Amino acid sequence: MKIAVTAANGKLGSAIIESLIKTHPVNNIIALARSPIKAQFLIEQYGVEVRAGDYDDARQLEVSLQGVDAVLLVSSMDEPDKRIGQHRNVIASAKKSGVTKIVYTSIQGSSTQAAFAPIVQSNLQTEQDIKDSGLDWVIGRNGIYIEPDVDYIDSYKAQGVIVNCAGEGRCGYTTHKELAIAYGQMLTDATHHANIYNLNGNPITQQQLTQYLNEAFDTALTYRSMTVDAYRQDRINELGQFMGTVVAGIYEQISIGAMDNDSDFAKAAGREHIGWADYFDQLKNSKLTDQ
Repeated sequence: MKIAVTAANGKLGSAIIESLIKTHPVNNIIALARSPIKAQFLIEQYGVEVRAGDYDDARQLEVSLQGVDAVLLVSSMDEPDKRIGQHRNVIASAKKSGVTKIVYTSIQGSSTQAAFAPIVQSNLQTEQDIKDSGLDWVIGRNGIYIEPDVDYIDSYKAQGVIVNCAGEGRCGYTTHKELAIAYGQMLTDATHHANIYNLNGNPITQQQLTQYLNEAFDTALTYRSMTVDAYRQDRINELGQFMGTVVAGIYEQISIGAMDNDSDFAKAAGREHIGWADYFDQLKNSKLTDQ
């Protein structure tokens, strides 16, 4: 079984490749990247084949998917009105190339409330396009990545506070590594066909996240909630209109409970999602080892 992973040079795509090579022959794994030169590290580290995979180039995708049995479609990071067509290019090219199975990394969230809704809507359209494709399919709806909060720890330290508009809402966070394990199973195990899985850990509040960060990094951070409008403007000022609106929309989704979902991770991965106490203990131990 030959597997292709799109957007393979990204954090999720590369994590999935790293997970797959532990259980799958490396010569049967293909990394697709819009700019193959940016995926050179996958050749150097893992010895996988890298092919061009630009979501906007249907002909290129058709050529690059030749000989592939299953493809993992990592959701585009483009604007919602563009990503539907990009995903359709991958689906159509996969069918023309003889691919028999497609696995899609979708997202959780409300399609009717908050600024994040257009992205959720575009992903739901791709989910339907995949179901209608005639291919075998599996869909994962990812929780929110927890790594950005960990990577932002120095900024949090400087500010002494975590500020957003999530309020008391709970969020089903996850990690690239955990998702990689689930998607590896979803790609290779036929029992997952025609299933949609929520892929997240135990939902936690921002206050709980703050405490976990304090314990892992020996900080004394506090959490403070802002209004949605104030936080959106704050993010737009720092990140620009599109990304600022998206980031604020994610936290608004948390505030309305749209990210507080039961998890199907164990069904997809064959084991429970890592607990947050264990995850942050590992971070703390790794930090101590590096000192």
